[in-house]
Amino acid sequence: MSAQARGAGSPARASATVTTLRQQNRAAALRFVLQQGETTRADLARRCGFSAASAANITSELIDDGLLAEVGSVSSRGGRPISLIAPRAEGAYAIGVDVGERGVAVELFDLSLTMVDREFRGGRHDETPDGIHRDLVEAVAALRARNQERWPRVLGIGLGLPGVVETGPDGAQVLYAQSLGWEPWPLPRDLDADLPVFAENGAKTQARAELWYGAARGIDHAVVALLGRGVGLGVITDGSLAHGAFSSAGEWGHTKINVGGARCRCGQNGCVEAYLGADAILHAWQARGGSFDGSGWQAVGALLTAADGDADARAVVDDVVEALGAALGSVVNLTNPERVVVGGWVGMRLMEHRSAQIADAVRRNCLHRLGMQFELVPATFGGDTVALGSALMPITALIDTPRSELFAV
Repeated sequence: MSAQARGAGSPARASATVTTLRQQNRAAALRFVLQQGETTRADLARRCGFSAASAANITSELIDDGLLAEVGSVSSRGGRPISLIAPRAEGAYAIGVDVGERGVAVELFDLSLTMVDREFRGGRHDETPDGIHRDLVEAVAALRARNQERWPRVLGIGLGLPGVVETGPDGAQVLYAQSLGWEPWPLPRDLDADLPVFAENGAKTQARAELWYGAARGIDHAVVALLGRGVGLGVITDGSLAHGAFSSAGEWGHTKINVGGARCRCGQNGCVEAYLGADAILHAWQARGGSFDGSGWQAVGALLTAADGDADARAVVDDVVEALGAALGSVVNLTNPERVVVGGWVGMRLMEHRSAQIADAVRRNCLHRLGMQFELVPATFGGDTVALGSALMPITALIDTPRSELFAV
């Protein structure tokens, strides 16, 4: 018998296997309850493939750890009422951050993923990485000052970032934000002395939020588009978010829809973002004589409102819809999704005013059969989606943490 075969049957290995299986079951149960919001032990057993006894034991353990709670009951067909279990909101907290080129929105969520506090920094002008770093440190410190009793149970800080986030073998992460003209930026770990920092591309954190709680929930194959100043995409395949070899999968904003076309912020020509980013859209309206205040939510809203009665504004919006149809039509051909979700603050504005026209444009720009197989829907969470999805990174780390290491006790 080989050493490998002897080891496979050893008591130590068997014990490790049992421990690993117990942790996997615990993680699956906690994830399920967090995603459901409220459930029963019987439903947990059925959906996770546990025995009734295992479901009861795992639930009791998670209640003892302060992560779940009994929150009421429902009537049964006979006998005692059935207890409902749910996340214990104050059992843990996570910080999610939407990082943009002009500032940060830093939000504190409880374990039910309800936002309990938020802090903004910046917002008026483009900033440098050093400025963003300063914003983050100040905003986190402000949240800590207001939430001192909660802070010992804050799990970490998740950052949703405007660019490609790569993780090295040592766990260090670097942001590559070519469109912003930034040099590669090693992501800071000193945002709070006690909290770990997690990071991901903002379009992916939006997609994660929609996958857990929103318009992509329960969907095995979906794409989630983010349209703001930048443009990005999260691709969901077999119920999981695609990352690619080095985490840059979904850089849809820099695929080309017009060879040699409009100049993009990334320095190339013809990119999706050069036609669908907020600055590009408003520049096109300005070139046709449009006037507006600012360059954000209200300015894009003014364009869409003006399009109801002004021919030039209507032509700009029609061009945007056609470009979006071409860009998403190619995505449909590549990924064959069941659902196409459009989010980001520009995307939400467009869906409010032109959802049927957008759906028609996408179907005209993909193969007929594939165009019959998806539905187009708006994102669920609006402006908070990136921050919510970012908070799910420390929440996911909690789910995967062995009980012996929970809260370092």
